[in-house]
Amino acid sequence: MDLEKRIDLVLRNTEEIVTREELRSLLETNSKPKAYWGFECSGLMHVGIGLIPGAKIKDMIDAGFDFTIFLADWHSWINNKLGGVMENIRACGEYFKHCFEALGITSDKARFLWASDIAKEIEYWEKVIRIAKASSLLRVRRALTIMGREMDLSDIETAWIFYPCMQAADIFYMELDVAAGGIDQRKAHMLARDAAEKLGWKKPVCVHTPLLLGLLKPEISGGGRYDEDAGLNVRISSKMSKSKPESCIFVHDDPETIRSKMRNAYCPPRQEEGNPVLEHARYIVFPHAGVLEVPRPSKYGGPLTFEKYEDLRASYLKGEIHPLDLKNGVAEALIEILRPVREHFKRNPEPLERIIQIEATR
Repeated sequence: MDLEKRIDLVLRNTEEIVTREELRSLLETNSKPKAYWGFECSGLMHVGIGLIPGAKIKDMIDAGFDFTIFLADWHSWINNKLGGVMENIRACGEYFKHCFEALGITSDKARFLWASDIAKEIEYWEKVIRIAKASSLLRVRRALTIMGREMDLSDIETAWIFYPCMQAADIFYMELDVAAGGIDQRKAHMLARDAAEKLGWKKPVCVHTPLLLGLLKPEISGGGRYDEDAGLNVRISSKMSKSKPESCIFVHDDPETIRSKMRNAYCPPRQEEGNPVLEHARYIVFPHAGVLEVPRPSKYGGPLTFEKYEDLRASYLKGEIHPLDLKNGVAEALIEILRPVREHFKRNPEPLERIIQIEATR
């Protein structure tokens, strides 16, 4: 695969690359660079966790990256996920592995690594301390939003302060060339780059993907403060969250549940900004399926087929597609994309049943 194709694979459907010049230089000089994406083991997986990262991980594997899916059990424990019970967190990590395998990211294509595997090593904790010594408390505290915590919390656990330093240390301990994550992880990645400059370590290239909006109307005001940038703050406070099941589609939802959730989704006519249904088409349907069929009634011109998001967007903004028709088309596409996951858990129900039981008894 030529250089430009590799670069295009990494760049597509991203929010930000830090920096594009460094990415190009990396791919010019390294045929098998190392990259990772870290996941908290925190409950049921929705499409914002599984399919947006999943598409980008596949892109990077296709571009020749040696990719690690990092199951951040220690980080999840620090962040009090699943009641802070490590047994539950580990069960969730195993369930995540099943989800990614079902989505086509199998263990022969990517490596699965637990945080506890590297937390056993004194060299890892030395890096945590070195990063902490190279960073001010104010800088580390500002990065706590990577945990989904608001910026203005007056009382925090001391353990939370370790989290950003650990996330940065993960990158250096694994000797990664690229750190990938949602745009909400930017502060941790910038902390790592700043520490690298001070400590003389290799700076990671950072690949940031968009945050998928929840299906409900975005919160323009009244939510928490997660970032100084007003636009990004809205994105973070309105992103898809498993704590609001009606606002998200889980990767193993049955077809009728997907249809019902999508029918109830916020979808303003002739509007792209803040429209979660268009976002599902852009960031999930086209990257995974390559095409979207909109089942428009014959009296309004009949079904439509789109092979590019830009064409769908233009047609929707002109009013050529009714919101309900768009919802129906996106729902059916998601049903097909997620079919392998449903089939996987029919054959292997225990990991999913375990997480459902953990969630129900918390």
